[in-house]
Amino acid sequence: MKTIRILITGVGGQGTLLASRVLGGLAGELGCDVKVSEVHGMAQRGGSVVTYVCLGDHVASPLIEQGEADFLLAFEQLEAVRYMHMVRPGGTVVVNTQTIAPMPVITGAAAYPEGLLDTLQEAGLKVVAVDALRLAEQAGNARTVNTALMGALARQMEVPQEVMLRTLARIVPEKTVEVNQAAFRLGYEG
Repeated sequence: MKTIRILITGVGGQGTLLASRVLGGLAGELGCDVKVSEVHGMAQRGGSVVTYVCLGDHVASPLIEQGEADFLLAFEQLEAVRYMHMVRPGGTVVVNTQTIAPMPVITGAAAYPEGLLDTLQEAGLKVVAVDALRLAEQAGNARTVNTALMGALARQMEVPQEVMLRTLARIVPEKTVEVNQAAFRLGYEG
């Protein structure tokens, strides 16, 4: 299996680190090597969080250089634009349509930018926009936004649904397996 490079970005508290653990766990199901590098940023304060996940036959480093990511999994639109330079030409951005205002917007010092999905498409990237909050709520728990997004990502990666469902069952807390799997299915079938 050739190395697949995934950059995950979002805002602290959105479940990006769980997503990286699940994708890391996917390596066990696929029988491949994995390297994960987490950059927490200001996660406790709603700041930017970035994680690199590399899967393949032999992965030497978890780091992803500019223009190398095959996939960008973005939990928030502004974070997607902030890191789009990391995606290779023609790469795929799976992005939540939800917006979370950063501190300058909250304080009134700036306005939230418009047309962010257009910006991604104009950069020549394949954009898969997902209303993950709606899907998570439909599954029964708004906190499963991350697994709804992973469903959309898994479909783009052509990972069989049942493989990811097994991985989720191993990694998420037992009491949340059912709702996480429901959110994943909704994201996958999107």
